[in-house]
Order: sequence, then C-alpha cells, then structure tokens
Amino acid sequence: MAPPYTRAMAKEKTLFVCSECGGTSPKWLGRCPSCGAWNTLIEQVAAAAAGGGNNRFGAPYASLAGSAELATLSEIEATDIERTPTGLDELDRVLGGGIVDGGVTLIGGDPGIGKSTLLLQAADALQRAGQNALYVTGEESGAQVALRSRRLGLELSQVQVLAEIQLEKILATLDATRPAIAVIDSIQTVYSDQLTSAPGSVAQVRECAAHLTRFAKASGTAVVLVGHVTKEGALAGPRVLEHMVDTVLYFEGDTHSSFRLVRAIKNRFGAVNEIGVFAMTERGLKGVANPSAIFLSQHAEPVPGSVVLVTLEGTRPMLVEIQALVDNGGPSPRRLSVGLDRDRLAMLLAVLHRHAGVACMDQDVFVNAVGGVRITEPAADLAVMLAITSSLRGKPLPKGFIAFGEVGLAGEVRPAPRGQERLREAAKLGFSVAVVPKANAPRKGAKEIEGLTIHPVERIEEAMNVVRGLD
Repeated sequence: MAPPYTRAMAKEKTLFVCSECGGTSPKWLGRCPSCGAWNTLIEQVAAAAAGGGNNRFGAPYASLAGSAELATLSEIEATDIERTPTGLDELDRVLGGGIVDGGVTLIGGDPGIGKSTLLLQAADALQRAGQNALYVTGEESGAQVALRSRRLGLELSQVQVLAEIQLEKILATLDATRPAIAVIDSIQTVYSDQLTSAPGSVAQVRECAAHLTRFAKASGTAVVLVGHVTKEGALAGPRVLEHMVDTVLYFEGDTHSSFRLVRAIKNRFGAVNEIGVFAMTERGLKGVANPSAIFLSQHAEPVPGSVVLVTLEGTRPMLVEIQALVDNGGPSPRRLSVGLDRDRLAMLLAVLHRHAGVACMDQDVFVNAVGGVRITEPAADLAVMLAITSSLRGKPLPKGFIAFGEVGLAGEVRPAPRGQERLREAAKLGFSVAVVPKANAPRKGAKEIEGLTIHPVERIEEAMNVVRGLD
C-alpha cells in the first residue's frame, strides 16, 4: 500500500481557526466569533473524524512524532550527524559542514540576489558526487531552468527538474524518485488541494511546509525550501515556518554589488551567525576564500574617518573597514548609519561627548560599513568612535591600524569575545598597530603576536589619548 502522503487524497473539509484563542469557524470572518480579535482566522484542514480526536491539526501530523520509549538523557547514545558536502565550501561552512539527511533548510533573500543560482549549482555538484538531486521549480519552466544551467556552464548536468506547484504531485514524485536532496523553488508557489486559499497564503505555506518536512523526516531526503521576503526583509509567510525547519539561511548584500553574503540565522546542526561570502560571476556564485580583502580599504594613503575593525562572524574573524564622515549640520543634525545600528550610533555619540569631550551636537554624522556587510556585535563600538573622532579632527589614523571593543555608557571599554583570534587574524594580514580592551591584550608570559604593537585601554578617554600619540 502506498504511504499516506502519496495517495490521491479526497477533498477534506476545512475550517478556520483563530490564532489567538483557538476558536473555530466554518467560514472566514474578519473578526473571531470567540474572542473578538480581528484578522486572526486562518484556514486549516479539519481533523479526521476517526482517530483525530481533539487534535485540531488533523491526523496527517501524527506520524511526525513516532512512538518512543522514555529514556534517561545520560544513557542516550550521542552520535555525530553525518553530513554530505555540497561541493561549495562557503555554503558548507554556513551549513556546518554540509547537508544532513532528512534535514529541512529554508533560504530567503531579495529577488534576483542569487538564491536559485546557488541552489542549482549545489544540486549539480551533489549530482556529480553521486547524490541524486531533484529541482522542483514553481516560478520558472523547465526550459528556463535549463537556460540558466547553460549560462552557469552546467551543460551536461544530470539534475532532475520538475516544473510543478501542486503539493500532492510533488510528494508523489519525491516518493517515487527518493532523491538525496530536493530543492523547492519556492514554497510560496506550492499549493495543496486540501485548502481553498490561494498559493502563498499563510495557510498554504504552513500546510505545504509541514507535509514536506514530514516527508523529509520519514524518507531521509534533505529538503531545501526557497522563501520569499517581505519589503521589510523578513521571510514572507508565518513565523512558524522558521520554527518548523532545521536551518534558516538569509541571503544578504546589494544586488548592484558583485558580492553576496549567506548568513545562518538558525541551525540545529551547526553554529548560528556563520556567514559564507560569494562573488557573483558570469559563471554563477564563487566562494571567496579571503573575505577580509573585499571589505578592506583600497586607499593608497590613510584618510580621515577610516578605521579597520576586526569583527567576528560566527567562527570566522573578519576585517571590515568602518568609515565615518562628520560635516557641518543645521539646527537638526542627521545621524545615519549603513550596516550598523542607528540607535547605537546615537548612544556612542553621547558617550563620546560625555567621557571623551568630543562634541558632535551640531554636526551631521554618517557611518558606513564598507562592502555591504551588516555588523550587529557591540565590539564595533570602539572602531566607530575612533572613526568619528578622526573625521571630526580631519586627521587620519596611521597605516596598519585596527581597533575593536565594546564601549559602555560609563565610558569603559569592555572585552570582545575571542580577542586573541582577532589579533592573530590582523597580524596575519599585515596590520601593525592595535587599540583593544585591556582584557583582550595578551597575558604576561603569553606568546607575543609577531609584528603587532598592542595598546590595551580600559576607558574611551585612554583610547583617544593613545590615538593622539600615534599622529
């Protein structure tokens, strides 16, 4: 007998469930009849009459949680998860070493940023390595996918392509072919006959993702879902979609730039906030082995307002140029930051005035992280403040200068995690002067970092004095 997810399913009854109180209605209403909340009714497949009981999610979800016996944590055997490399080193880094059998990955990003290109390259590399790959396209025809593969230099690719958007047909094909990896491009185009709502709606996205996740766990096929993003940059559809999958990846970067960043926001099989750096070429996306090179200054001589920061992206130290421009402002000076938190910039300007005596109340302040990288860690504080001061004074910092460290509201400079790795990375790239938190300086008796003069500081005013002495 065919598995339940491949049988031709008869049209099931649907109902509308309130996401606030769980109340139900046989038809859609703007306001929940139970709690009175507006726009909270979401279409779902009604529970089966037999065996469904009070489970409002229905019987199809029952197999997600197989029968298991009670076990003590210390007695459970801990085994390493086997991974299959995709053939793209930067993508493997973000995934934690490769794809996992039965794992479900969600990848989102702006239109045209390269999601389909990257996944087609990864599917082809896996196919060449002996892993059966299936590419399901709901946004393009098979001829369009073939045209892109020719453009990427994959003329002899053996990847199987299915142009289909109906969930039941996709599941039947997956069950018949049992590929090692299946790419669904995109989940917003897939629909199930069990629901009356249009493809891309919250109900359809959640239902289709749940069935595909169930198939992945039952069969061992790794499933990759491509997700659209909203104008705010978040993944379109319900937030529950991110909780349902094992790994969530985001494509970042300006579509006008040739560089792309893939960042892991969630990863049950590896580190989060790990990034992979790619360059968009005529032959597709190529991994960048030394990403620091693309984010560093190209100036022949040092210029005012430029400081190199050693930031940490996942497990990788990376050097990024921070640029600041301070200019005469009007009665309402502007504070603008690109790649950094704007609210944190306002806080740092206040600390700079109060504890270092550097006033920018009547100045426009612009701060930019070069290369389109987005920096979220507070270890960028010291570099941002030094760049602002350099631009205000009109004096450049010396060549080969780096800085990192978190600055508190009391003016103290706090340590950054894994400071020694940051310093070694800077020394390896030829930097010679560093201003860092005192707690991140090498300990007495520890091996000195060759070629790097380190100035440890405890307060922001100390850092300013050190910089003035370097002029």
